[in-house]
Parts: sequence; C-alpha cells; structure tokens
Amino acid sequence: MQKLLLHICCGPCETHVVEVLGRSCDVAGFFYNPNIYPEEEYTRRLDAARAVSERAGISLIEGNYNPQVFLDAIRGFEHEPENGKRCSICYRLRLSETAHYAAKKSFDCIASTLTLGPQKKAAVINPIGVSEASRVGLRFIEDDWKKKDGFKRSCALSREYGIYRQDYCGCVFSMRDSE
Repeated sequence: MQKLLLHICCGPCETHVVEVLGRSCDVAGFFYNPNIYPEEEYTRRLDAARAVSERAGISLIEGNYNPQVFLDAIRGFEHEPENGKRCSICYRLRLSETAHYAAKKSFDCIASTLTLGPQKKAAVINPIGVSEASRVGLRFIEDDWKKKDGFKRSCALSREYGIYRQDYCGCVFSMRDSE
C-alpha cells in the first residue's frame, strides 16, 4: 500500500477525501496553512482536522503556522480577486511544503483536499500539485473531490462528526471579501 501524505486545508474537506483515499493508501495528514487568518480561525480549523484525523485513525502532522510566509509570498497580489493569481501562489506555497516534507519523510505520493471546496478549481490546483510533487520525485494524486457528490458527502460527514465548518476560504483577503 502506498504511503500518502495528504495536505489538509480543513476538517470538513478532510472527511470525504480521507474516506476515499484511505481505501487504497496508507494516509497521513499534513496541516500546513499559513494563509489562514486570524489565528483563532487557524486553531478552529486545526482542531476540526485533528478530530477528523482521530476519527479516521490517521496521524496528523502539523506544519509551522507563520502567516508572514503567506503574506511575503503573495506580496503585490493582495488586490487580486478570489481564484486569481494570489490563490495560485497560495496553493503552490502549501503544496510545495507538503511535497518537500513528504520527500524528506519517505512518502510515496501526495494529494490535497483543496479541490473539494466548491469555489476551488481542480484545473488550477492539480497541475500545481503535479509540478511540486515531481520536483521532489513524487507523484501527486489528482482529483476533483467535490465531484460525484463529494462536497455533499463532506457536508453530511461534517454534521455527523459535529465539526466546525468555516464560511470563507481562510486568508484575510477572502475574509474581507466574504463580509
């Protein structure tokens, strides 16, 4: 069975993806999201990811939370619209860190929960994942997890588990735009 490091953006997205990938892979979760703002929101999402990981019986590795890393990466793109260039930079930042960690710890492949979000474009995220994984000699498992009722299933599992479900992407800019 392949050893897979799954980048997790939040507990609700983790639910369905772990359910599917756990059938064919030995999954470990990786929560690396320096984009999330404010810190209280980060903690709520991390707690939800911990709860899902525990329930799914997988380990959860916590990456460093340093919002300045995100702000430095997207400098100059602060006024981009949601799903614009800023988001692609953010995806690359998180998937690059996931790939590097996976390579260092001898995982076989990586994947991400990011494409489960209804506003997230698999056509943007998957090529970034493929690129970052290949840079370190790994494979990226591509999918559009929201399809085939994946998003619907994640909503049902989130309710069943009683976990926090956020109402914005995560960064200060998406929070601003959602208000």
